[in-house]
Amino acid sequence: MDKKLLDILVCPVCKGKLIYDKKAKELICPADRLAFPIRDDIPVMLEEEARELAADEDLP
Repeated sequence: MDKKLLDILVCPVCKGKLIYDKKAKELICPADRLAFPIRDDIPVMLEEEARELAADEDLP
């Protein structure tokens, strides 16, 4: 994931900072507990495509 792209991407729901989870290929919003998938090196920043993090799931 390009560092410059990570610096400008924000959560589409709350506009908060995202955490890149390289292993899971996801961008995670800790505030909303949503994980946005990265498919073919392209972040899918749609709320309906995000998965909700489980309550016991740790943030990277």
